[in-house]
Amino acid sequence: MSKVYTTEELIKILAVERQACLKGDRLKLEIAVSGNPVIDQFIRTDGLQKFSAYQDFKAAIHEYQKKYQVSGIIWRQIVVKGKTLRYPEVDSQLIALSSDLDILKAAKNSILEFWNEVTVEMDLYLSVNHGKQYQKILKVDVDRIAKRTEWASLCSFEKSHFLEIILQLGWGQPEAACYKRGFPASGSEFIHAVNPGNYPIG
Repeated sequence: MSKVYTTEELIKILAVERQACLKGDRLKLEIAVSGNPVIDQFIRTDGLQKFSAYQDFKAAIHEYQKKYQVSGIIWRQIVVKGKTLRYPEVDSQLIALSSDLDILKAAKNSILEFWNEVTVEMDLYLSVNHGKQYQKILKVDVDRIAKRTEWASLCSFEKSHFLEIILQLGWGQPEAACYKRGFPASGSEFIHAVNPGNYPIG
């Protein structure tokens, strides 16, 4: 039997292919902007051809993941206010297998506990309008959102006088949840915690 690629190897393969597509080494030539040859001759299609070539390759990798049961999980570590958490996350270029979703669901409570510890006395904002606006909320609102979601993820931005911790609360496929592409089967809410008087920038 031929060797099955690991999660880390698939991530590297996708990164190399993405660069090849961005440089124009890979194009999906049959792509046209409007489908009308008279109009398309005046519009540059190379960007769309590069993007489509990469999307096709990525879809093939996702099929490979399913066929050979290659996890999309990577392990992250976050350190905030001297506290450390190691947690699972699905790589942004891969999909989650059903076993990966089980891992994410099992980690949700520890992520929420960490979030609650490090965001005490911080201002909380819900991202609305596709991240273009923020609505101030309370911890009870976060708890309510958390109850109706399946998994969680974290990231933070920290500078000398600024700290923002973002909690993503999601359901369904993480790959489809981020930008509402898979809504309503997949989706997520983003909660931003900032020091009192600050406003989210992430």
